[in-house]
Amino acid sequence: MTETVKIRSRSSAEKRRPSFFWVLAALILPLWSCMVRYRFTPDSKLPATGPFIMSPNHYSEIDPIAMGAAIWHLGRLPRFMAKESLFRVPVLGWLLRSSGQIPVRREGTVRSSDGNPMGAAAEVISRQAGVIVYPEGTLTRDPDLWPMRGKSGAVRLALETGMPLIPAAHWGTQKLMPRYGKGIHPIPRKTIEVAVGEPLDLSKFKGRDIDQKTVNEATVMLMTEITRLLADLRGEQPPAELWDPSKHQQSETGRF
Repeated sequence: MTETVKIRSRSSAEKRRPSFFWVLAALILPLWSCMVRYRFTPDSKLPATGPFIMSPNHYSEIDPIAMGAAIWHLGRLPRFMAKESLFRVPVLGWLLRSSGQIPVRREGTVRSSDGNPMGAAAEVISRQAGVIVYPEGTLTRDPDLWPMRGKSGAVRLALETGMPLIPAAHWGTQKLMPRYGKGIHPIPRKTIEVAVGEPLDLSKFKGRDIDQKTVNEATVMLMTEITRLLADLRGEQPPAELWDPSKHQQSETGRF
């Protein structure tokens, strides 16, 4: 079991630059800190500057807030890829656009505001920003909350843009809000442990066509590393094989 430690929230030029995130942090973090304390593996870090893709495990509907706050603690601003339909919801859509979130169409196509499929990635790069992409695409179906088989979005984005792809894992969020839970349980205060790995080494794929075989192979590498990070946090042996919803007659989207 990997040791985790408390760290002070890290400062950065990105966080110091005036933005809508100041408003969100002022509204959310004080209350969140009353419910949650963070502990990180000692080598958890993010690039101080420049674009990156973070890919964590996903097992609670409150994970985005949990990982968003964790990324803020590590000195960067959290941005997510969110369903395009959410951007059309009054107020919520404005909040998503104002905080630089990225719309994704139902079929998984990433779009910028002008409809360009790779434009959203170009926007992330031009802003020198980071983006969080859940490689499982939805909450894991694994009965013990281990990562399940991943989808190709995060890996394809990394291969096509050259952005660093950083695996991550967290554990403890399920105590605050169980998978598909109807509410949160803030008392007593919960501990969320976070492990951020080194950028995935994708050099073996350099020069190869970004076809389905390449993407599938790289996705297995990513999910294997996320599972390893989670196993170290939990101090448990993970399953020998990632959970595959299709083998258990489960839907890969929505609730199951």
